Amino acid sequence: MLRTRFVTAVISLLILGAVLFLVPPVVALLVVGLLVLAGAWEWSGFLQLGTTAWRISYVVLIAALMVVTSLVFPGQADLLLSIACGWWLLAFVWTFFFPTPIPAAVRWACGVLVLIPLFVALQSLYGLDPMLLLLSLLIVWAADMGAYFIGRKYGRVKLAPSISPGKTWEGVFGGLAAVVVLILVWAHFRDMGIAVLLPFCLGVAALSIVGDLTVSMFKRTAGLKDSGNLFPGHGGVLDRIDSVSAAAPLFVIGVKWLELFP
Repeated sequence: MLRTRFVTAVISLLILGAVLFLVPPVVALLVVGLLVLAGAWEWSGFLQLGTTAWRISYVVLIAALMVVTSLVFPGQADLLLSIACGWWLLAFVWTFFFPTPIPAAVRWACGVLVLIPLFVALQSLYGLDPMLLLLSLLIVWAADMGAYFIGRKYGRVKLAPSISPGKTWEGVFGGLAAVVVLILVWAHFRDMGIAVLLPFCLGVAALSIVGDLTVSMFKRTAGLKDSGNLFPGHGGVLDRIDSVSAAAPLFVIGVKWLELFP
């Protein structure tokens, strides 16, 4: 399993590098859009709609909202991302009360709150600088990998046993430690100060954990272990972007407000 996860991660990183830095911007944004729509298809599995036609209808809904946010309300990105950050704070509180029943209408709405801001955030970061998009993803992946390895070896105290029994507080601290190392290396090679950058990125990493737990709530409600199987050893698209969906909106807002990057 570990070897499979490693091979999948390396291939994914190579593809990501090509998308961010080699292909034309229109192609890169198209890939981002298709990735989010793949996440929408997997989210439709949480809705227990029963038929493929209904699942496709949910994907079409998300696609229509993506077009609206891109073409009709392009100047409202900051407002949308601020609303998303508010949603993720509510989701954090929600995790303390799980398991709780999640009505179908709430599952429909929460999919929109997860996927549309994610699309806007990734689009915004790519437009600002592909390196910023890369950094946001590296923060999430460092937190995830640190949590995975430290949690497996030293994990004892459960983080949220009713949502994700495998996650531990030791893993959380291991993930945050990995983010510290990443940011120290990034700041060194980019000649940046860490007084504000480091705590900000740790906050982004902490919120990424909320994204992971929140999507796990919906998977448990639907009786699923993974959202899909597109990435061998990792699961589906949502299993790869659940943490990013929470971290990316905060990262965009922080980058603009704090003016951390020239």
